[in-house]
Amino acid sequence: MKSILDVRKLNVKFLSQGRRLHAVRGIDFSMYEGETLGIVGESGCGKSATAKALMQLVPRYTSEISGSVDYQGENLLTFSESQMQSVRGKEIGMIFQDPMTSLNPTTRIGPQITEGILRHFPKISKKEARQIAIDTLTQVGIPQAEEKFECYPHTLSGGMRQRAMIALALACKPKILLADEPTTALDVTVQAQILDLLQFIQGETKTSILLITHDMSVVAKMCDRVIVMYAGQIVESGSTDEIFTSPKHPYTQRLLTSIPRMNQPKDHPLIPIEGTPPNLSYPSQGCAFCARCHDAMNICSKDQPPLIEISSDHYTACFKYDPRMK
Repeated sequence: MKSILDVRKLNVKFLSQGRRLHAVRGIDFSMYEGETLGIVGESGCGKSATAKALMQLVPRYTSEISGSVDYQGENLLTFSESQMQSVRGKEIGMIFQDPMTSLNPTTRIGPQITEGILRHFPKISKKEARQIAIDTLTQVGIPQAEEKFECYPHTLSGGMRQRAMIALALACKPKILLADEPTTALDVTVQAQILDLLQFIQGETKTSILLITHDMSVVAKMCDRVIVMYAGQIVESGSTDEIFTSPKHPYTQRLLTSIPRMNQPKDHPLIPIEGTPPNLSYPSQGCAFCARCHDAMNICSKDQPPLIEISSDHYTACFKYDPRMK
């Protein structure tokens, strides 16, 4: 399978209260054509910071990004703002967490979509751009698209706003779609509709999707491969089947035991993950999950475990699987 995006040694730091908060810590991953890659982890683990760094949407004056994001042979992290504007929307689209704060509340839905179309395809007339926008709104399941074209975001329901956000991301037919928790704050029924919509669109357009979520059930439904992040680092990656049936990292295992299952007895208790994540403003020593891990060894508090290959395309950062420990 051909990779469409290669991320190597990506680091993201933010200036916070006089300290450098190291939000993403040297992560590596690749995306392949037509696949859905999930990034999962608890709040603050670096999922959204990773997606925004790929698009250079982190604040320029209060952040530092290093590493490489290779797209079609070019490192996007070396692009100027004007160069990135030619990539955003046309090559890589993004669905943000909250459409109410991401859509412009003072502008109707239609012009927000046509603005990107006219910018990336200047030879298209306004009439053609309008029709493309209406067709895209129809594609994402918005009824009476011509009427909704003239609506302001606040007049739409939460589900309709999220569909409008997806239409905005898809209007220029990007090759990659970054979906940052696209079902946040939606009820279960609408959430299922949005996920079905993304799957349908991917089947029609062969778009590669990077899906960011903290919901393991969404991962199970949507993703071909999964990256598990903790404290800004990748602790496990592999196919969805392997991650769910044979998780290796203690954090992944605890994530899976902390969620309810339909086949569990009613009196079966959920097992929470005790403790809190480390403060990313301070340098880390050893495994970041060490203080919360029941299987921690002496070496875990001193050295950072490398990503160890468990099987083809299944890796985990845990000393339990290091051949040197045997």
